[in-house]
Amino acid sequence: MEPTKNGHCPKIEYKKIGFDLKLSIIGQISNGQISVNHASKLHGISRSSITYWMRKLRSFEQNSKTMSKNDEIKKLKERIEELEFVKDFQQMIIADFEVSTNLDFAKKSLPEALLKEVEKKKKDLLKSNGSHNASE
Repeated sequence: MEPTKNGHCPKIEYKKIGFDLKLSIIGQISNGQISVNHASKLHGISRSSITYWMRKLRSFEQNSKTMSKNDEIKKLKERIEELEFVKDFQQMIIADFEVSTNLDFAKKSLPEALLKEVEKKKKDLLKSNGSHNASE
């Protein structure tokens, strides 16, 4: 390029490529329909630009997956906390019912692991009732 009369080099004009066209080109390349070289010649775009778009899109997709996985993990942890609270509450109700009625409802109905937890809550409840009654 030769300098113009005022001594400056002419500015290179670049084509504005829309986001949809970029995605379309990347999609065709990814599906093996065309090569990067063919896309470059077909659309008048440099190979390095197409490669750059592909790298940016890959990076964006990876970040999106990571963020959505982190969000999903956070939601699952919150749900676990909710369910633990509900389970503890239900076990307290069962323990209180058994203490009040002198019936062993849990032994017939619950799996062994949960039965042990209810029994522990029942013992704690009896201790607190006993110490509460002793202080009256």
